[in-house]
Amino acid sequence: MKLHYFYDPLCGWCYGASPLLKAAAALPGMELVMHAGGMIDEAEGRTITPEWRGYVMPHDARIGQMSGQPFGEAYFEGLLRDIGAPLASDPPIAAILAAGNLGLEPLAMLARIQRAHYQEGRRIAEFDVLSELAAEQGADAAAFAQAWSAARTEAASHIEQTRQMMAKLGLRGFPSVLLEQDGQLERLELSGWFGKPEQLAAALAERLPKPAASGDDALFCTPDSCR
Repeated sequence: MKLHYFYDPLCGWCYGASPLLKAAAALPGMELVMHAGGMIDEAEGRTITPEWRGYVMPHDARIGQMSGQPFGEAYFEGLLRDIGAPLASDPPIAAILAAGNLGLEPLAMLARIQRAHYQEGRRIAEFDVLSELAAEQGADAAAFAQAWSAARTEAASHIEQTRQMMAKLGLRGFPSVLLEQDGQLERLELSGWFGKPEQLAAALAERLPKPAASGDDALFCTPDSCR
């Protein structure tokens, strides 16, 4: 069975779902396929502003309450007050693709990037930060620099393919998860599993090799907002 995960590194609900994806992907016989959607295009030149901080704070509080995922003081009082800090999905997506091309675990790289952003308040749109995170995952600095540079182009086509796939499948936003078996796709609703990774893994294990029940995600991010 394949688990298709549609995500974005700057989607707060994806951060909340991180333990769920880790538990599901660890199941024997489950293959994870990651699809990054590019929620905030680097070309837009978006940055941290007081308005952005005011917008995301209540959403982050809800995500933390539902998922149990921690949000750090360095994020709330550091990064979210770092006016002018870049907000872009493309660079971290390229880092995740580069990690995979170097034989590292893409989901682990995503989780490390999410922790850097939401707990440590670091600028995950900047190469120096991404390089340090990749080194923690075991990447050689020079090899990662080369792989990340190549993945910048790959990321653009990857994001476009993800968006086309989401439009074709009628997926509204991030996170979205599909289970695939024998060419058949079924939606997996995540909203009821937040904060319950072990229970989700147990439920999926019972259904292997059959697809899990379908449903609509109630909590998600779109290219314009998180809800």
